[in-house]
Amino acid sequence: MTRPQNAADPDRIIAAARSWLGTPYHDQASLKGVGCDCLGLARGVWRDVVGDEPFPIPPYSRDWGETGCTEVLAEGARRMMIEIDPRDAIPGALVLFRMRPGAIAKHVGILTPPDRFIHAYERLGVIEEPQTPAWRRRIGFAFLFPSI
Repeated sequence: MTRPQNAADPDRIIAAARSWLGTPYHDQASLKGVGCDCLGLARGVWRDVVGDEPFPIPPYSRDWGETGCTEVLAEGARRMMIEIDPRDAIPGALVLFRMRPGAIAKHVGILTPPDRFIHAYERLGVIEEPQTPAWRRRIGFAFLFPSI
């Protein structure tokens, strides 16, 4: 896939995401070096690369097995990012994971080369790890950060 002209430079996204490595896990937080969850990491990368967040994030459930008909994370991302087919996701893309079959997408990460991703994980904080087949098959949505 060719990167759309209105998409942010993936190298900037990856560098911003890597600057969060080692940040401890803290539910619903988004402070580099202090604490964040997976969405907080994505919000922090947005602020680092794009600018102010366009709307406040309401409180959300930590339940990765949550079911329902509304893909809250995907709908929020659609309001401000460029949606792409998950099969076309390139380094720098934000991916949304369904952690259980039949569940809505409740976890996010940022793809990095080669076949890795950065995410915030409970007890581990912000880490970069291989995008194994187990992770890859859980991707439900993919988005690109917009350029400024």
